[in-house]
Amino acid sequence: MRTTLIGLATLVVVSGLQPAAAERVGIAIVEAPEQSSGICFAGNLDRGFDCARAECVEGGAELRDCLRVAWCYPARWSADVFLQSSEGFHWHEYLCGWATREAVEAAVRVKCEEQGEVDLIECAMVRLWDEGEEIELE
Repeated sequence: MRTTLIGLATLVVVSGLQPAAAERVGIAIVEAPEQSSGICFAGNLDRGFDCARAECVEGGAELRDCLRVAWCYPARWSADVFLQSSEGFHWHEYLCGWATREAVEAAVRVKCEEQGEVDLIECAMVRLWDEGEEIELE
């Protein structure tokens, strides 16, 4: 009986560590070019993209125009980067799955500095998330 109680207590302690891993979410990103976008966090790809597409449609796009752009699991630290060329074209790129805020911020700096032949007039992180929680930018 004592062994069973110790085993049960051990199971309770160990299972107490599990919810953090089980609560991980992925990030689903959908865009309808020049119309709308959707970004949702979910435990699986299908729910994430269903939610992101619904958000995209709410923004004014047709469902058929809301295209899957990215899925990262786990989302961890993720960022939305706005880029604009000197010719006026603009777009968003997404970085996701980074272990720390510092790491994703460093990745944004590299992305903005290493654009090759694209002459950018703007490149900046415009949104930041930590496991689905949006972090206010300063």
